Amino acid sequence: MKRQLAILGSTGSIGTQALEVVKEHSDLFEVYALTANNQVELLINQARRFMPEVVVIANEQKYPELKEALEDLPIKVWAGSDAIAQVVQSSPIDMVLTAMVGYAGLKPTIAAIKAGKAIALANKETLVVAGELIMDLAKKYDVPILPVDSEHSAIFQCLAGSYDNPVEKILLTASGGPFRTTPLKELVSVTKEQALKHPNWSMGAKITIDSASMINKGFEMIEAKWLFGVTPEQIQIVVHPQSIIHSMVQFEDGAIIAQMGTPDMKLPIAYAFSFPKRMKSMAPRLDFAKYPTLTFEEPDMERFRNLAYAFDAVKTGGNMPCILNAANEIVVAAFLQDRIGFLQMSDVIEKTMQAANFIQKPSYEDYVATDTEARRIATELL
Repeated sequence: MKRQLAILGSTGSIGTQALEVVKEHSDLFEVYALTANNQVELLINQARRFMPEVVVIANEQKYPELKEALEDLPIKVWAGSDAIAQVVQSSPIDMVLTAMVGYAGLKPTIAAIKAGKAIALANKETLVVAGELIMDLAKKYDVPILPVDSEHSAIFQCLAGSYDNPVEKILLTASGGPFRTTPLKELVSVTKEQALKHPNWSMGAKITIDSASMINKGFEMIEAKWLFGVTPEQIQIVVHPQSIIHSMVQFEDGAIIAQMGTPDMKLPIAYAFSFPKRMKSMAPRLDFAKYPTLTFEEPDMERFRNLAYAFDAVKTGGNMPCILNAANEIVVAAFLQDRIGFLQMSDVIEKTMQAANFIQKPSYEDYVATDTEARRIATELL
């Protein structure tokens, strides 16, 4: 029996690479559902190639175009965010890959967990916004959450076979992005084109800007806290410009185990899909002769204030990480529209965190209200 997959965000960077993995291992996997936000033409092409049972476009204005283009095929065509949360509950689905961008991934992830589906998690914002809620639900419904982010997949792999030995520290690696060595005064005038030129990874626009500001690494720190049951104090950010070591785990005896490989997202995607087995891959092998030197350094928290805000948010707890995420989604969109400067993004995030209502023990409804409020505040601050 082939494993039935729902791929949320199939037209994004992770989603398209996930479909490449499916294509390479069509004897093992089959696509049951594909969802996208806006890219209707690519979704149409994917639907014709993989013939899923259902496709969903979140932007309801794009529904007529999608429906018409697929009317000759026996594919159900749905639209809207509620439809995405509904499709993940379909009984044939074995695993849901959550590769949607941002806060939008929270609702369908909750729906999938409650339906008992295994989660391949590429949407880190879900755990940033509501980590405690998600992990409690996963435990309640006995649902595995398999990390797809390269760093969290690396940690997951390092922990395999550790026989529950206590973790002393997680070393979360970061490339440092395109502005690792850029003088602070020059960051005032950097453009979105410069920020979108990541030195090692090919990613979507939003996550690439997050990497440039290093808030992405802050989000990954919060994600790691929830996934692996450690405190923020047990997570060290290590800037590793070559992106060969994807992350490390240090145990109580001082031994450090690292997971290494070429920067290729298809590797952690495939591992999540096939766990605990490893599938043969045609990905380029790591040639150590091409990397005679691997370097490491501490992140500059003054240059990358957003990373510092992430540590502040998780230490404060409650709905503060939700506030941080909402403000960041607003400022990144504004930066990509040339409405705000690179360093000004941090100013708006800081002020939003100060202004939004803090809730120590938020419910799901509180998270929804917090997201709305923080977006409003951040928008007014632009």
